[in-house]
Amino acid sequence: MRKLTYYIACTIDGFIGDPDGDASSMFKYTEGSYAATMAAEYPETFPTHAREILGVEGENRHFDTVVQGVASYRLALDIGITSPYNHLREFVATRSLAESPHPNVELIADDLVGRIRELKAEDSPLDVWLCGGSTIAGELIEEIDELIIKTYPQVYGSGMPMFGAGFEPRDFELGAVRTFDNGVLVRTYTRKR
Repeated sequence: MRKLTYYIACTIDGFIGDPDGDASSMFKYTEGSYAATMAAEYPETFPTHAREILGVEGENRHFDTVVQGVASYRLALDIGITSPYNHLREFVATRSLAESPHPNVELIADDLVGRIRELKAEDSPLDVWLCGGSTIAGELIEEIDELIIKTYPQVYGSGMPMFGAGFEPRDFELGAVRTFDNGVLVRTYTRKR
């Protein structure tokens, strides 16, 4: 069984974006040894067009599939990119898009949990990456097996939370913790089942 990993960036107070979902204030931390480490360890999480610009190379190491909500996907659409992760199988959870703008992007309009369970059941050595955002993470919270949280040294005070879900405690076990000289902290958690 493959894992569903929520690999996400957030602020110290747990927001993945401002109230409108904009996370551009965090971009200044994606440099130096932190950026080099993430590019080497998770090259597939860089958008295809950014990989070329940043010189990110390498095979997919952890994921062969990416799932994201339509709001996250729209960030690419708004700049004319219809397949932001063309080096992965792409799935977009949406009820607003009627048809996919790219052959590599499969839209999921109904039974998101069922489709994710199908993806997790596939025979593959690589896992499924949940890219974001808050609403889809809330819908899939019971399916998430692993969290990789990249915490940037900023406090928003309010904004888009990591999980758009109602209150219910769910336990995870802390694994690796890494710190970087720019103040970024990367923590890995595994779901306790």
